Amino acid sequence: MESQLPREVIRTQVLVLGGGAGGVGAAIAAAREGAQTMIVDRQGFLGGNMTIGLPLLAFLDAQGRQVTRGLPQEIVDRLTLLGGSFGHRECPLHNSTTVIDPSLMKIVIFEKIKQYGVQPLLHCEIIGTNVEDGELKSVLLKGKGREIEVFADVFIDATGDGDVAYMAGASFEKGQYANGETQPPTLMFTVGGFDLERFMDFLGEHPEELRHGSSMKIRPGYTAEFLRASENHVFVGLKNTVSRLRQEGKCPISRDTIIYINLPREGYIALNCIRILNFDGTKVEELSRGEIESHLQILPLIDMLREHITGFEHIYLSSIAPFLGIRETRRIMGKQMIREEAAVNGVIPDDTIALGSYIIDIHSGSGDSTVIRSLAGPYGITYGATIAKDVKRLMLSGRCISVDPVVFGSSRVMPTCMAVGEGVGIGAALAAKQQISPEDVDVRIIRKKLREHGAILSLEDVGEASGTTSL
Repeated sequence: MESQLPREVIRTQVLVLGGGAGGVGAAIAAAREGAQTMIVDRQGFLGGNMTIGLPLLAFLDAQGRQVTRGLPQEIVDRLTLLGGSFGHRECPLHNSTTVIDPSLMKIVIFEKIKQYGVQPLLHCEIIGTNVEDGELKSVLLKGKGREIEVFADVFIDATGDGDVAYMAGASFEKGQYANGETQPPTLMFTVGGFDLERFMDFLGEHPEELRHGSSMKIRPGYTAEFLRASENHVFVGLKNTVSRLRQEGKCPISRDTIIYINLPREGYIALNCIRILNFDGTKVEELSRGEIESHLQILPLIDMLREHITGFEHIYLSSIAPFLGIRETRRIMGKQMIREEAAVNGVIPDDTIALGSYIIDIHSGSGDSTVIRSLAGPYGITYGATIAKDVKRLMLSGRCISVDPVVFGSSRVMPTCMAVGEGVGIGAALAAKQQISPEDVDVRIIRKKLREHGAILSLEDVGEASGTTSL
């Protein structure tokens, strides 16, 4: 039976579906190029995981060189001006950390889409696609009792999970090659009342709490002194204490470390500790299970930290993220795929539209461990990896681009997703304005425009940017 909901038809040049880092980057860049651009999200705000307390990781590579700039840097510069970021800081574990105020991030993104003329369509779910002869013609949305069919010249799937591509019949992969399991989600939450100095004193007296498992290859220097030296830090540790408490039945989380992000507000930290195992983020039943199980772990975890960890004695719950943070679901097959060998060897092809450099960071989907490997330098993410292989007029941005599962452990971080989105948005705008397929756009023009906006696309660009890093 056909839907009886009133249906409205809208037309635009570029339609971005999903408002996380990859979607925001794509929408702003497309509108900046003069294309009529619409962005769709199911939330009442934009920014996705950039608004839940997570840091922006790996603006710098393992050698401390800035490898991501352009639009992501523009966002950070505005946050820094508002007191919502300390800029970038080198880190032996994460390459670099850029802690941010998640509430200010929401405001900054709204400022930017208004500045560049992006039309938002919020509080909408994507419920279908119209594909004819392998070409995506329209996407069907639903919100507040209305159905909206949006026709566009170019569609960009920035849903993270590749929902649009999946509905359109695109080929995809999901999970790790060895066993198919996906990295687990987390529910971020923020606490106040944290005593940073007392906790740093504790770490100074117990350096063993910063020793990690053999699967986490961390460069020297990740010490209590390093963490104490700046508020701009992300803590990963307490393995000994967490292991002991789990053996005693006093730890409610299925992981072997505590992760907190020190926020730019005194006494507040965001906790990235909850792990839901054997999870499939493409199923609403699993998402429902994950939300409930995650929320019910928060108070026991706070109680555990208060009772057993110095500096946490007076913490209190401040806020809970409005959705699960999903690490991994579908990766859509593109015209090209970025593979482990290219990333590990630092291959930067001529059609690169963004550099990746974050560590390979793979959280176990069935246990408590995490695999971490450093990369010697940046690698290139190519334009072809953002064009769907078998659905015409469909582009990809964010974590669902065409990479293998190992590279995904690196490319999924938000600055990289936004940098990729900036290139995708320019490509989509050029295709729409020239009335050609995205794959027929001259990548040299995209790269030229990216560089005009400060993007870094090569080792030569890295060298030129090395004097501009904010610390």
